[in-house]
Amino acid sequence: MRGVRTGAVLAAVLCGATACAGGNVKAPESTGDAQAAGRQLEWLAAASRHLPISEADAKAHISSAALSSFGGAAGLSKSLARIAPLTPQLPAKSALRGAAGWFNGAHGVSVFGGSAIDGSGMISGLYFTRQPASWGELDAGLRKIAPDVSFVTAEIDRKGRCRVVHGVHADTPRPIASASRLYILGALSDAVARDELSWETPLAVNDAWRSLPGSGTLQSKRAGSMMTLAQYADAMMSAGDGTASDHLLHRLGREAVENELTALGNRHAQADRPFLSARQELALKGAADYPASARRYLALPAGKRAEALTGLDAVKLSAVKPWEQPRDVDRIGWFASPMDVCAAFKGLADRAAKPGQSNVGHALSIADGGIQLDPKKYPTVWYKGGGEPGVLTSNYMVRTAGGRTLVTSVLLSDPKRPFSPNTELGLLAFSRAGVQLAGESEQ
Repeated sequence: MRGVRTGAVLAAVLCGATACAGGNVKAPESTGDAQAAGRQLEWLAAASRHLPISEADAKAHISSAALSSFGGAAGLSKSLARIAPLTPQLPAKSALRGAAGWFNGAHGVSVFGGSAIDGSGMISGLYFTRQPASWGELDAGLRKIAPDVSFVTAEIDRKGRCRVVHGVHADTPRPIASASRLYILGALSDAVARDELSWETPLAVNDAWRSLPGSGTLQSKRAGSMMTLAQYADAMMSAGDGTASDHLLHRLGREAVENELTALGNRHAQADRPFLSARQELALKGAADYPASARRYLALPAGKRAEALTGLDAVKLSAVKPWEQPRDVDRIGWFASPMDVCAAFKGLADRAAKPGQSNVGHALSIADGGIQLDPKKYPTVWYKGGGEPGVLTSNYMVRTAGGRTLVTSVLLSDPKRPFSPNTELGLLAFSRAGVQLAGESEQ
């Protein structure tokens, strides 16, 4: 299961999401140099300003297998010519195995680029995608990217209302995967405000609340290890950590989180009741007898499903297996519309502005999902994404230097097919376009 965040964007590049080179590229081994991939991406951008790239120069930076798949230096130069020259907007974000960043490309269009490197530090995979330059281009792209799409860019006005700037099925609910944890964060903030809990309240890691690997790292933490609620919140929001979210859900109580659906303005809250834990969703969709177990759950009257959760909690994690194809994405999970997401961000912003509630904004601003907005123009960036096979969502709230508050929410679902890494990376371009097209009057 994947979330659309910076780590997942890089992982997709590393696994071979290549626009220039077709096919998959095996994830490379770590080189031990955290800046090597960034330097290679910088070289590529510089080379794009002096095309064509010579065969000798290409061989000095690109693995032989990757260069062959590009069609040699000539093929790579031809591909780059469509978007070149590339000039970095901000320094690329670099990791041990890859780098990603935004560039000004041909005709002033923004381009997202990523590179993977192999064990010797050579480029082994490349990905580039153009950011939509208009609302019409964005709409056309959304129609192609998924069968079920809901989108909004909205402005939270001075009266606290979400005013649509541009929308596509903005009031239509879709599955939101781990973006549902916005409501857990809200419930925690409210419990702190009522002095029932503190951000520094300790909570021990509980074996019964662990999730599967792939959604954070806390599932590997030793049972009994103590963490503060603030630390759980940070992991839940920045890394999509299912173990962290389940610890908070159990500590707060399901009723408190379900009440938060209404408190944060989710007009489709009934679809989220009972509010599943991450582990309960795993038990339903990852069971050995799927789809039988899911069908039994869905056959229950809505009011009786909460009674079945105890049985799901008893399912051993060892009996649950990850899945690669969409499973009941429209019937099991968590749901909201883009306008519901806007309302949730507005409510969380209200909470974060109160004394003692800065942890709300901190948790939401640790990761930016790879959007890399200029901090001088967008000093505040909040992000929560989410995904599973057949579901992708990317949600941002930003404040502009001019004092405007904008929310962009993109919700994609496909009940028949999983999304490719290219779709994950393309989703980032739609999110960024939504923010910048709405904020361009200040640029």
